Amino acid sequence: MAKKKERTVEFRFYEIPRQESALALIGEDWKRIYGVDVDNLHFHNLLEIGYCYEGQGILGFENNRMKYETGTFTVIPANFPHTTISEKEDTWEFLFVDVNQIISDIFPDEPAKQRDNLAYINSRMNILNMNIYPDTALIIRKIFNEYRYKNANYREMVKNLLKVLFLEILRLNSSAAMQEENLGSSHVFEQIIPALKYIDLNYNKDLKAADLARECSMSEVHLRRLFYICVNLPPMDYVNFVRIQKACELMLQTNISMDQIAFECGFTSTSTFTRNFRKFMSNTPYQWKIGSNNAKVRLLDYNILAVKGW
Repeated sequence: MAKKKERTVEFRFYEIPRQESALALIGEDWKRIYGVDVDNLHFHNLLEIGYCYEGQGILGFENNRMKYETGTFTVIPANFPHTTISEKEDTWEFLFVDVNQIISDIFPDEPAKQRDNLAYINSRMNILNMNIYPDTALIIRKIFNEYRYKNANYREMVKNLLKVLFLEILRLNSSAAMQEENLGSSHVFEQIIPALKYIDLNYNKDLKAADLARECSMSEVHLRRLFYICVNLPPMDYVNFVRIQKACELMLQTNISMDQIAFECGFTSTSTFTRNFRKFMSNTPYQWKIGSNNAKVRLLDYNILAVKGW
């Protein structure tokens, strides 16, 4: 019997230039199709911050895969195997930083705080979206622009922006840990139940995030964060997820046209319906309908707590 080929993981070493606080990989070189001819995961010696300006695809890790889209940004600790696989040419930019130095600068002469916060950052991978965390995304983009234009005192600006960025990351991680504890008692999930019920009853109408926030008596920003935690999708993506579920039911139960299905499920046009269907089902509505098994379990690939019931 042939010996099974062992999976390898590639190590990529980066050095931060002298007098700089980070290594910035920016510009046209990073507009490309990611994952071409790449079978292996890779990891770095430095913490990686990535920002997707345009595109969509998959972020692969040792034990799971997650979708990304325009506005996704990542904070991946050193020695954390991962890879990026894009559907077509995507635009990313990357920062590589020595997180030890940054934390030392934030908490000088406080070795206990340095140790605890380093452990916190190095233990968590963050995949976030600018729609949910606009302030954090803005800081990352400002750092890239400092390196892009190199105006007066750009090094000092980068150094201080990195401090602010990592304080934000520490705050996000702390908040996430608290929210994970709350999820154990279903307290957080209960807060968005009015929105979930409203969507189920009104999915075929012109819904907006403001409508859902009003049903839950909370701000849109707070609603978006809770949806991302509980449902693993932004609110309007979840609305389209439900619409696609309903469309699949109609296609299985009736022979009405795709135009009519799109209209009855709340899509403004057939093209919008098709685009969203491909996003969740990886093929067109027509291809799905004539498929041998109709890929019935495809929607369950999404880690959405709401489909299990309330």
